[in-house]
Amino acid sequence: MAIEWTADLATGVDEIDNQHKELFQRINNLLDACSQGKGKEEVKKVIWFLEDYVITHFSEEERYMGKYDYPEYSSHKRQHLEFMENFYKLKTQFEAEGPGVHIVVNTNQLVVDWLKNHIRKLDRALGAFLKTKI
Repeated sequence: MAIEWTADLATGVDEIDNQHKELFQRINNLLDACSQGKGKEEVKKVIWFLEDYVITHFSEEERYMGKYDYPEYSSHKRQHLEFMENFYKLKTQFEAEGPGVHIVVNTNQLVVDWLKNHIRKLDRALGAFLKTKI
């Protein structure tokens, strides 16, 4: 079952929204692969993507927050750090155990929860703030 990008997820900042859309696409690729019994092959690609994504995307959001003196910067960054910590635990588990079903499930859970909660709430609030500044 694919996760759909909808207007209620948009921040209004094209660069951030495009990065979010790419994340949705990668997770949909994983979900599609899982439905075809090929999740183990796809999870490695998603983990490699996420490793770069957490650095690039979070840095970009944090750059905007710093530049425009976002009042929720500290709590937003804390969420980023928590996600990165959870991601690196998952990556370490993946490297130690390989692409088992539990890694596929944990990857889906980690990212889908992030998409539903962080993007819909915190990133949208950031976008609303940035619209008043940019």
